[in-house]
Amino acid sequence: MTLPAPGPALRIHAALDRLAADMPAIGVAVSGGGDSVALMHMAAEWGRGRRIMVATVDHGLRPESAAEARQVGRAARALGLSHATLLWQRETEAGNLMANARDARLRLLAGWAQRNGLSAVLLGHTADDQAETLLMRLARGSGIDGLASMAEWREAFGTRWLRPMLGAGRQELRDWLRMRGIAWADDPSNENEDFDRIRIRKAIGAMGLDVAALARAANHIGEARDALSHYAAHAARDAIIHNGSVTLPRRAYGDAPPEIRRRLIVAACRWITGADYPPRRNTVLHALNAIATGHRVTLDGALIEPAGDRIRLMREAAAALRAPDSQGETWDNRWKIIGLKSDQHVAALGMGQVARVKWRLSGLGRDEAAATPAIWEGDRLIAAPLIRAAAPYDVRPLRGAADFHRLVMAH
Repeated sequence: MTLPAPGPALRIHAALDRLAADMPAIGVAVSGGGDSVALMHMAAEWGRGRRIMVATVDHGLRPESAAEARQVGRAARALGLSHATLLWQRETEAGNLMANARDARLRLLAGWAQRNGLSAVLLGHTADDQAETLLMRLARGSGIDGLASMAEWREAFGTRWLRPMLGAGRQELRDWLRMRGIAWADDPSNENEDFDRIRIRKAIGAMGLDVAALARAANHIGEARDALSHYAAHAARDAIIHNGSVTLPRRAYGDAPPEIRRRLIVAACRWITGADYPPRRNTVLHALNAIATGHRVTLDGALIEPAGDRIRLMREAAAALRAPDSQGETWDNRWKIIGLKSDQHVAALGMGQVARVKWRLSGLGRDEAAATPAIWEGDRLIAAPLIRAAAPYDVRPLRGAADFHRLVMAH
């Protein structure tokens, strides 16, 4: 006799046990749609004894959005949960609206989570989202990372994001809500075929495709992706991390298959620049070709220099010069600054000042030295602490070797 599968709440509670059992404070991102409303109710039930907070991002893209955010607030408070509405203030109408809205949502939620000391934020992605994403990216010719399933957890924008509902279907969640008399809002944009995802969603329904089977396929690809990540981590085991740069042994790099080389270079560039997303595939392929022929090349703000038995990756001096001056504790999303006085700021040393500070004695290359943080009073150079120690100033990298190896394994 085959036992019936457990209901969605039991599966999602089990996923939360696996992902967040040791987390005392968790946020839930709730748009007001059926998926996220179900997640809020299930998280409230699971999280008794924990601090659970709810946030809704109002993108202001529809007239109803403010009222929907208020409705979520009322529902959250009825469950004994605090609620915040986060407003997106668009600075420009240019670019991909959906992509901009997604990034804005994550940035706003990350800031909210950090202000409130939350260990992670729960997102309401489901098996249907897995299936739709797989087909969308297949149509775009994505590589294995794009085709793989969404990870149950990931780090981005300084926050951990958890997806405990990937094993649940959209329809069964709505059935669960209906059985309990819980209302949700339907976004009319979910019928707008101007968006790729909506066209794919309708095509899945029209063709009678099995969402669960598509989600399983994405999971299988995810397992292959994880195997590649472990191979890349093995190839990166002898990487040297020093003064904000990465040095890869050329033999281990050259012996690896092309996909592993790509992963190493992408991870190193992201580690150097602190970027939340990897560089575009075409720019990465250009960089890989340059490395293969022994030429220096830049990639998204990183300078890659093959030399002898090593491949050295460092901050591009021109990119460091474009970084905003800082009077705070961090600069260029790379360095922690100690000892800065109120009338001083941090900016790149720059090529024009390199010769003045005897950069050769530092062990850094000229380009590398030019990209290092320097202390300035107006236009006057005060110190270049990475080139020559100068008390009371000190600069320390925001990321270490463990962060690099984590990025090698990242999805």
